[in-house]
Amino acid sequence: MLEINKFEVDCLIKLFNNLGVEPSERHSVVGLDRNSFRNILHVTFGMTDDMIMDRVFRAFDKDNDSCVSVTEWVEGLSIFLRGTLEEKMKYCFEVYDLNSDGYISREEMFHMLKNSLLKQPSEEDPDEGIKDLVEITLKKMDYDHDGKLSYMDFEKAVRDENLLLEAFGPCLPDMKVFNVIQIGTQNCYRLV
Repeated sequence: MLEINKFEVDCLIKLFNNLGVEPSERHSVVGLDRNSFRNILHVTFGMTDDMIMDRVFRAFDKDNDSCVSVTEWVEGLSIFLRGTLEEKMKYCFEVYDLNSDGYISREEMFHMLKNSLLKQPSEEDPDEGIKDLVEITLKKMDYDHDGKLSYMDFEKAVRDENLLLEAFGPCLPDMKVFNVIQIGTQNCYRLV
């Protein structure tokens, strides 16, 4: 990982604290609940896909306590914003593996692609186009030809073509946001 420095860690902690994070009614842990986190993803990073935002929340919430602690916030954002290709591949795969079974199945691809593609009013059956896209994706990425993507399949495909990192929907920040963060490290409050 391109390590974040002490100033940036302190900045992310201040940012977390400025979000008004308090123990929720359901949890005694101080952290961001799913709705607060999704709001940050939407407002700050321009994410709009509900399923992807929920999966990003799950990727950040490492201890599965339904809230993102300050430690999870800093660790998650360091990968989210400055992670190496390897770290980002693991993160994206975790987001796309909807049932956390270690594979991205045809059904998971279908659901993610269905949410991320615009439907044309003239299409008689838009699901057919999505099914075709899933088959094309499998031909491109399924190296062991087992009908689903393992992490090894995903990693090889992304290393061959970096654009496939977010093949099933945007789950990393927009480069415009990333540039603001890099330019504005002295003013981290511009993040949110």
